Amino acid sequence: MPTWVKILLAIGGVLLVLLMAAAVVGYVVVRKYGPGMIESTRHSFEEGTEYGRQTDQEGCLNEAAARQARVGGMMDMIRNGVFVETCLSASRPTPGFCDGVPRQLELMKAVSWQQQQCRRFGLKPEQQCGQLFQGVQRFCEGRARLGNMNEAPKVRVGDDAPPPPPAPASAHTPGGR
Repeated sequence: MPTWVKILLAIGGVLLVLLMAAAVVGYVVVRKYGPGMIESTRHSFEEGTEYGRQTDQEGCLNEAAARQARVGGMMDMIRNGVFVETCLSASRPTPGFCDGVPRQLELMKAVSWQQQQCRRFGLKPEQQCGQLFQGVQRFCEGRARLGNMNEAPKVRVGDDAPPPPPAPASAHTPGGR
């Protein structure tokens, strides 16, 4: 058997062993931490929806930014991302909320905008604040696809959920977005 075939077989064998080890580790992690992660994410979804019913989109962003300042790890960032997106979807529209928010695929604009928003809310790069504003971008892109960037469909967790309160008569327009 030629040497190059032996090398290819050895590399293939090592890759197969690594793949199997990764699968076993993934299985163990999902079995051990999966239920808690699912419950935590569900709680963040419900919390974001409830908070959103009581405020407008700007209120959701302000609360999510305050929470982002306190994140302590990857799971906290995931929970806050779920919170902000469900909150925005359940909240009253803020006039002009999505104005100036770049699409996610406008990479250079998106990174620049995220950094501006991080500074605006006093968040540091090590707080992974860009992830928070990626959620805002996803929300605004979804509104754009629906045809009205400032009108949010209401999220309902249960049939007995009350309708959201009426929008206040306010001329507040957030700057920089």
